[in-house]
Amino acid sequence: MPVPTGRLAAAAAAVAVAVLLLPLPSPAAIVVLDGVLLALALLDAALAVSPGRVEVARDLPAVVTLGERAELAWTVVNPVDRRLHVAVADQLAPSLGAGTRRVRLALPPSGTATARTALAPRRRGRFRPRDVVVRVRGPLGLAARQATRALPGELRVYPSFGSKDEAELRIDRARILEVGLRSAQGRGGGTEFEQLREYTPDDEFRRIDWAATARSSKPIVRTYRAERNQTVLILLDNGRVMAGQVAGVPRVEHAMDAVLMLTAVASRLGDRVGLVAFDRRVRAVVAPARSARQLGRVSEALFELEPELAESDYRGAFVQALVRVRRRALVVLLTDLAEASVSDTLLPALPVLVRSHLVVIAGVRDPDVARWAHQPPLDEAGAYRAAAATAALDDRRRTVARLRGMGVTVVDALPGRLAPELADVYLRAKATGRL
Repeated sequence: MPVPTGRLAAAAAAVAVAVLLLPLPSPAAIVVLDGVLLALALLDAALAVSPGRVEVARDLPAVVTLGERAELAWTVVNPVDRRLHVAVADQLAPSLGAGTRRVRLALPPSGTATARTALAPRRRGRFRPRDVVVRVRGPLGLAARQATRALPGELRVYPSFGSKDEAELRIDRARILEVGLRSAQGRGGGTEFEQLREYTPDDEFRRIDWAATARSSKPIVRTYRAERNQTVLILLDNGRVMAGQVAGVPRVEHAMDAVLMLTAVASRLGDRVGLVAFDRRVRAVVAPARSARQLGRVSEALFELEPELAESDYRGAFVQALVRVRRRALVVLLTDLAEASVSDTLLPALPVLVRSHLVVIAGVRDPDVARWAHQPPLDEAGAYRAAAATAALDDRRRTVARLRGMGVTVVDALPGRLAPELADVYLRAKATGRL
């Protein structure tokens, strides 16, 4: 399809001004000159290389993590032995945060040129850009030929793992404990027997193995390490209560960061980790496994999840958990600790899990609610807001107390602290043998 260029418009304007400046301007002269200019533009478009002959490739990363940056590149190949001016416009979603989606390239004869742009995705999900528009300018630059080319691609934006550094720190600490440094053994040293060795003054008296001591005629102690091959099953609530925002981010995003951190820590320490994401029905399942690839599997299961604006079926999710873990396991539920949803739906279903598993329920609390409750009101609206915030905090405290009364460990953390505090609960349970 022929497309006029800016140069054609400038030429037409110049012709009109030149004719008007003549001593006796003639409308016929303008028509004749514009007709010649139009004929040159049509000829220029006819001489332009067909966009179908121009090779275009899009180098799109397969995976990007939300909050990080990536690079997209377009490579264009000139099929003729003369210089070409090519413009490319890509079909990119606005939420990919591309620096640009249109580029202009000057291609040397039979040569190649590459243009790049940065991507900074603003939401999770699967993106499938399909088409690019290729425009090739004619030799005179008055017109161009344009066509839409199919160029399918796929980019997956995974949830943000903002607690990655915290995860590495806890893995390093747990490994120090596991290799048996005496300073760590004094705090527990794990629950799984590792070896017998000769007693040293820094060892605990209770670690002495009296039978081995009698056989060897010198004090012998038992050493322990953190037990391996335990099971951690994470239940991620994807229902209505997780759509609300805390610190400008939906609750489910805070929960996903905690899921990723707990998966990274537990799988690196040799435990089996699995995931069940649910709302009114189960949305995603990752079977518990001890694998270096488990973090990638969990990320793959999470990246397309969006909160369902419906009440979550906790009982159905708990049945799924019981099917997947037969022996005692650490079951972590990430949800909101709002009193209404917990008392009506979660508490009646909870005994199914508490009977046979160590249960942890974790949620992120809104710092704005605490601020509203404690700051002096300046007007009537502020007084109502402070009263509502105080009531919400009281309800939340009662909810946490009721859960703990049922034998549940509760993590009620501020934004940015949910993942580290949950990982600490897991490490304490592992080190003290509660599993």
